Amino acid sequence: MNARALRLVLILAFAGLWAGLALAPVDREAWVLENLLVLALAAALLATRRRLVLSSAADLQIFAFLCLHAVGAHYTYSLVPYDRWLETLTGIALGDRLGLDRNHYDRVVHLAYGLLLTGPAREALAQASGVAGAWRHVYAVLTMVGLSAGYEIVEWGAAMVFGGDLGLAYVGAQGDPWDAQKDMALATLGSLIATAIAVLARGAVQPEPARTAP
Repeated sequence: MNARALRLVLILAFAGLWAGLALAPVDREAWVLENLLVLALAAALLATRRRLVLSSAADLQIFAFLCLHAVGAHYTYSLVPYDRWLETLTGIALGDRLGLDRNHYDRVVHLAYGLLLTGPAREALAQASGVAGAWRHVYAVLTMVGLSAGYEIVEWGAAMVFGGDLGLAYVGAQGDPWDAQKDMALATLGSLIATAIAVLARGAVQPEPARTAP
């Protein structure tokens, strides 16, 4: 399957998932707010489609992240029943086993944000700015950290504007006063892990230098 065909398949698959999860979300207002991010990303990809050509790996990473986000938007992040799903599949109640006192789906998605979107960001930055070498990785990580911090500010602003249950559902802090800092830390960790994997993988496929005969 070529890159264009794969991209079409991913778009159709996500559209089907998104439509199914849009039918009866747990909180319609929170779902609308969460999906503003999807619209913003879709608009950015559409506007730059002729200038930025992302790899199939980047397309798959964006697709995976958007699927995780779509599930979180459907249930609201603090109510995603991942523990019940895992117990049904494996018989293990992860929350009870680890003594978790909150829903950690949002933490997983913030980590996935760094893990899955650093690669596409690196490709986009390299094409848009021409930066090369190690600086591609540095700028990609800094961009992801900056966007993560910006998102936390947007969450705070939305909570202040809308207030009440909608504001609390959108922020998803679940009573943790350090929620924003933990989310940013996880996004940064994910970005650093993704960068380390990319650097190691590139080093592994580089040919060894030719050796001269003694």
